[in-house]
Amino acid sequence: MAVYTEVPQDEAAALMRSLNLGELTALRGIQGGIENTNYFVTTLRDGIETEHVLTVFERLSFAQLPYYLRLMKHLATHGIPVPEPAADARGELLHTVQGKPAAVVDKLAGSSNLRPGVPHCEAVGAMLARMHLAGREFALQQPNLRGLPWWNETVPVVLPYLDEAQSALIRSELAYQNHTASLPAYAALPRGPVHADLFRDNVMFDGETLCGFFDFYFAGHDSFLFDLAVTLNDWCIFHGDEGADGLHDDTRARAMLAAYQSVRPLTPAERQLLPAMLRAGALRFWLSRLWDWYLPREAAMLKPHDPGHFERVLRERVRQARQLSASLVEDGGVPV
Repeated sequence: MAVYTEVPQDEAAALMRSLNLGELTALRGIQGGIENTNYFVTTLRDGIETEHVLTVFERLSFAQLPYYLRLMKHLATHGIPVPEPAADARGELLHTVQGKPAAVVDKLAGSSNLRPGVPHCEAVGAMLARMHLAGREFALQQPNLRGLPWWNETVPVVLPYLDEAQSALIRSELAYQNHTASLPAYAALPRGPVHADLFRDNVMFDGETLCGFFDFYFAGHDSFLFDLAVTLNDWCIFHGDEGADGLHDDTRARAMLAAYQSVRPLTPAERQLLPAMLRAGALRFWLSRLWDWYLPREAAMLKPHDPGHFERVLRERVRQARQLSASLVEDGGVPV
């Protein structure tokens, strides 16, 4: 969470007071992501210190943001552990900092687990299914802004930076995803609000106890299956420090899928298209990382992610899809 906008102490302090959160005692920029400006904020009220997260939005507009904030409020009130946005005296969840839209949410307990085991994957799978069920009652709709239309717009932008093999891969996969989107099975996929970015660093744990999901600012209306595939592609993939970067971990994947289906069983259309959506999730993040890598914005603490990881994930997902049919997901598993 890079720092694009420097927030003065006095402005942050005034915002905390307006939200009845107490007096500002600390303001610290957060390093990690690349989309918005984020700060940890500590306040003191009635002798008790509390922690919050201040987000200044760099790309999302005042018109778009009520969807995300009201979704988080909806999920919090329906028992899903997510950061709850702080409201001012008028009940407004969206605020202004340095002329930009901003929000303040409570800071979740726990820490991210970047080396998850089976119990962590089971907990995430079950909670993701609960979140999808709770989201069906959410009245607002806003498309996934990093969905297929964005892929079609952005691939031509990054193509000049790719070598011949990369260009061939991204062109063929984009064509495949456009074809998939035209299928009756795709139209039949259950849909609703999705997180769309539920990576390991967007979930908090205390040991094996799940404390909550956060960073909903890529959320949108999309298929629940795509959301599940994005999650599988981070939690159930080997990463570089595990020695087999980009390869599928069948044990963790089957655990996550079984836990998810214990709460919300997959439909026949979802079983059929799981391999395709795993490819879609890999394409989406390879493409966004290419965009951030070759067309970066200036920011303090900015560290764009290496796009090579999701290129390897996509190649592996394509290889799996060519070797194995969708019938392999009939028991809730995925191709290995």
